[in-house]
Amino acid sequence: MRGGVEGMVSRVPIVASLPALFQEDDFICRFLAAFDEGLAPLLCDLDNFDAYLDPHLAPDDFLAWLAGWVGVALDETWPIDRSRALVAEAVQLYRWQGTARGLAHLMRVATGLDVEVTDSGGVSWSPTPGGELPGSEVAQVTFRVHARPGVAIDERRLDSLVAAAKPAHVPHRIEVINP
Repeated sequence: MRGGVEGMVSRVPIVASLPALFQEDDFICRFLAAFDEGLAPLLCDLDNFDAYLDPHLAPDDFLAWLAGWVGVALDETWPIDRSRALVAEAVQLYRWQGTARGLAHLMRVATGLDVEVTDSGGVSWSPTPGGELPGSEVAQVTFRVHARPGVAIDERRLDSLVAAAKPAHVPHRIEVINP
């Protein structure tokens, strides 16, 4: 929860919007000044609302709410920079959701590591019927995460992240490659 900012004054005092007759009344000026102090943080938030909608500029405590707006589940163990990157990439991730390219991009953003994704499927066309089909008959996706020294990888969390993003009928395997 954000607190008040000591000494913040309104850029546009309420009394300035009144007719001159009321602006000259000392009691009205003092009375409305109390409201100016309470409204200043609200007006400041409204003036900077576009910054709240940018995942790179939004306050840390607002980022989880912003993630909810774009349908991204954040992991509270991640550093704030990784969470911001995931929210910023949400549209791109949805565009490629369920594909090898999308899964690789998701894993790169989520882990901050290099990831290879290999799937057993394939797509092609042939002007001749009965041609050889690409890929293999058994569907499977393999993720090779290239670990770095000093970076801990929680395979259980990666497994749940992959399970939520890949097609449900395709089994997957995660391989962590240590240097």
